[in-house]
Amino acid sequence: METTKKLNIRKLAVTGVLGAVATVLMFISFRVPFMPGFIKLDLSELPALIASFAFGPMSGVAVCFIKNLINLPFTTTSGVGEFCNFLLGAAFVLPAGWLYKKIDGRKGALIGSFTGAAAMAVLSLPINYFVTYPFYTVFLPMEAIMGMYQAINPAVENLFQALLWFNVPFTFVKGLLSVAITFAVYKKLSPILKGRS
Repeated sequence: METTKKLNIRKLAVTGVLGAVATVLMFISFRVPFMPGFIKLDLSELPALIASFAFGPMSGVAVCFIKNLINLPFTTTSGVGEFCNFLLGAAFVLPAGWLYKKIDGRKGALIGSFTGAAAMAVLSLPINYFVTYPFYTVFLPMEAIMGMYQAINPAVENLFQALLWFNVPFTFVKGLLSVAITFAVYKKLSPILKGRS
């Protein structure tokens, strides 16, 4: 009983720390070649994926929640961007952590993380189409948004095509970057996170 209590306290504490790390990573973003300037790359899902593997999918979701909650006072999107970021992050780490628990070991981690990255990429299409971009048009006309996409690829005719050709692959690659880094560091980090070092 005492051991279980210690594990739960450690799980909460480490989840909180990983949430703080994710918050910092959310502020560190980079422009990406061949993408419109308002789309930035950050690796804030990385700590959430690590938490999901170490303590289960709900720990990963909690990290996604923490980073977006802390980011709210600095939002430039009235919370809409943070809400969508949370949904996509949860779509990534939930299947990753769940499948890792079901199929233990490297194989489970690989299947889970690729499934999560694919889920995040697929869901980015309706979330951006129905939530994010309608909000953006309050501040920037759709013609201006489409102009940024068409400057890179003139064949893009509408928002759906823009999201399908640009945002979906970008989101998938973003997920895969977190997967690659997690695979590189998780084996060494896992004993430290779980207090077994």
